[in-house]
Amino acid sequence: MRPIIGITSYVLPATYGVWQELPTALVPHDYVRAVREAGGRAVILPPDDLDAGVLDVLDGVVLAGGPDLDPKWYGDAPEPLTESHPERDDAEFLLVRHALERDMPLLGVCRGMQLLTVAAGGRLHQHLPDLLGHEKHRPAPGVYGQHDASFEAGSRIAALMGDDVAIHCYHHQGVADPGTLRVTGRAEDGLPEAVEDPDHRFVLGVQWHPEVIRDRRLFGALVAAASEAA
Repeated sequence: MRPIIGITSYVLPATYGVWQELPTALVPHDYVRAVREAGGRAVILPPDDLDAGVLDVLDGVVLAGGPDLDPKWYGDAPEPLTESHPERDDAEFLLVRHALERDMPLLGVCRGMQLLTVAAGGRLHQHLPDLLGHEKHRPAPGVYGQHDASFEAGSRIAALMGDDVAIHCYHHQGVADPGTLRVTGRAEDGLPEAVEDPDHRFVLGVQWHPEVIRDRRLFGALVAAASEAA
């Protein structure tokens, strides 16, 4: 039986068929395909902050990309360009806390990496162009930034990526302080691009979007870890 991988989702207005602007739980299908092609069975998780009982039927979780985290979670006030979805924050922090207690395999993508970081006591930069002086991490609306990353020798992400270190990113926030996590990858400008938790079996966060190319290295590692846990 394939391991069951939950994927966190958005709630956004969507239009389809004759239905206009309906609040809809959704996630880009690239995540679903990436999990399936890596050998897992994908299940979409709408935001739900009542309990984390869904973890009882999951073998691993993908924390998908999406809007900014509310800075209250790391003790800051929101800056003008920060846009958060409190319902999703509440649900996903609950899910992450319980998943870590269970030592459940977790893969955080973009926002998901930032979520892991803040859950580990870290902090974020709220608008990278103000810090870095460039827009290379989000060059234009709907356009992924492409650059090479460097990875810490001996880390999980270095072993997974090998010699192919090109990444596709789309974000305007980034990790300022990783908390208890270990930064194991950086962009050319020094910004953290990967974090890991050495105290757990499989906790990996990447600031880029491996689902876009359905990267079997990362999703395959998650599914393999979930298979061992199943």
